[in-house]
Amino acid sequence: MGNPTGFMEYKLVERSYRPVDERVKNYREFVEPLPERELGRQGARCMDCGIPYCHQGCPVNNIIPDWNDLVYKGDFKKAVEVLHSTNNFPEFTGRICPAPCMESCTLNIDDAPVAIKTIECAIIDRAWEEGWVYPEINKEKTGKSIAVIGSGPAGMACAQQLARVGHSVTLFEKNAKIGGLLRYGIPDFKMEKHLIDRRVAQMEAEGVTMKTGVNVGVDITTEELKNSYDSIVLSGGSETPRDLPVPGREADGVHFAMDFLTQQNRRNAGENGIDCPEILATDKHVIVIGGGDTGSDCVGTSFRHGAKSVTQLEIMPQPPAKVDKAVTWPN
Repeated sequence: MGNPTGFMEYKLVERSYRPVDERVKNYREFVEPLPERELGRQGARCMDCGIPYCHQGCPVNNIIPDWNDLVYKGDFKKAVEVLHSTNNFPEFTGRICPAPCMESCTLNIDDAPVAIKTIECAIIDRAWEEGWVYPEINKEKTGKSIAVIGSGPAGMACAQQLARVGHSVTLFEKNAKIGGLLRYGIPDFKMEKHLIDRRVAQMEAEGVTMKTGVNVGVDITTEELKNSYDSIVLSGGSETPRDLPVPGREADGVHFAMDFLTQQNRRNAGENGIDCPEILATDKHVIVIGGGDTGSDCVGTSFRHGAKSVTQLEIMPQPPAKVDKAVTWPN
């Protein structure tokens, strides 16, 4: 690494948040990026640790130490090339990935990992600002046609990679817009949807045909797809919620999180045709059952609706204020 003692010289600094009383008044993102000088320091904290365990933690195999070092050196243009070599949409992961890379970081032994997620997001945001992200068009066509069914992050990435190889790709989505749960599940205050729109524009320029409002198996049969395409990719996500069969479940006012969250995202986007009764937390006392990311999304949305109170219930015991890194699984 460029600064072998950076992890001893600089403390972990993460992105900050806008004040609560300000951010609950809208559905905009509220994370404040770090200035470039501080990003360089955070990149300098990446150790020459021999075995970069962050590689093991990253589900898309990001080459994390390399772009940490490039940010330390101020070479953001090269950093985004390295980042894009493994990750089609780092502006998505840089906002909503749970960052297992940081849990795996060698420095996390001391509970102060490298600010990997913050650096990743800063690289790609800078790249868009500078115009370093553009359509990658392969003029050599293979003559093969491929249908990709489901336009969540997996379907989007698959369609983009196949188009760049030279195949003719059609991406099918049953909803009105591309993005899957990125668009309809994750609240706008975690990830604004213009980030998806500009990637869709890039993919269309690369030759991907988008077919929205098409429910495969209903609007078009599998036989029709088999007859029209050389290959079919199934990249649909799960939309089946986990029910809680307990007394009182049938009462009015008990809703699945996805119905609640999807409605609000469509409301923000000005989409019509919400296919179930309107669910609003305005002036209500709200209970959220479940303490994970989806529960957190419901809490944030409820406060933005103007709920009188929000109580969150979690089946697991309260975690310690500070994790004991020496404790081994499953304890």
